[in-house]
Amino acid sequence: MSPLPDPPILTRKGVALGARMVLPMLPGAAVFAAAYGAASSAKGLGLVEATAMSFFVYAGMSQMVALEAWPREWSWSVVVSLGLLAMVVNSRMVLQGASLYPWLRVHSNGVNAAHLSLLTDANWLIGSRYHAEGGRDVGVLLGAGLTMLIGWTIFTVPGHMAGALVNDPKRFGLDLVMPIFFAAMLVPLWRGRRAAVPWVVAGIVGLAVSKLLPGHLFIMAGALSGMACAALIPEKAS
Repeated sequence: MSPLPDPPILTRKGVALGARMVLPMLPGAAVFAAAYGAASSAKGLGLVEATAMSFFVYAGMSQMVALEAWPREWSWSVVVSLGLLAMVVNSRMVLQGASLYPWLRVHSNGVNAAHLSLLTDANWLIGSRYHAEGGRDVGVLLGAGLTMLIGWTIFTVPGHMAGALVNDPKRFGLDLVMPIFFAAMLVPLWRGRRAAVPWVVAGIVGLAVSKLLPGHLFIMAGALSGMACAALIPEKAS
């Protein structure tokens, strides 16, 4: 019989390890936080409002998307529309959170709430890679999430103060920093061509929907199609 895997643990060393592992991500996050700060300034948000949104909402792309649809006049219908838009953009978090269940289920609801409230693409990817390599300390998730939260909030400030200085990261190619980092982090998760089929399907569907439909529905379409593809592929017989 094969030995049982080590149970999940939560230690300060794990928190420190997660903080170190996410450091290469901070330059890219800083650029986008500054871009968000500049965009929020252009939309009329004050420094306190913009910084509070980064700290309490802490949703990265959803914040940018919300600013794109930011209205001049507010109504309940506008609030609902922005909420639905943010839900679509963040729908991938449902799948990411579900993938962490085997790792987090032995912990209390309070610990899990802390992890999930700090969940981002970056610390989910780092945690998934760490767990796939045999790591069991969920402090890695917490440390990476806290570090990203602090960095995202801090770098909102100079972006807001600089105004339009960093309002177009694509002009300098800085929008590629985060995708390149994600691609590099995905390499160790490679499990062969068979397991990569859902990745390819999600990418193709997401790209097609982005060309055919307005808005950010391509994110949900890509995620759902990849999930459906993974569910339909039978497990390889051992």
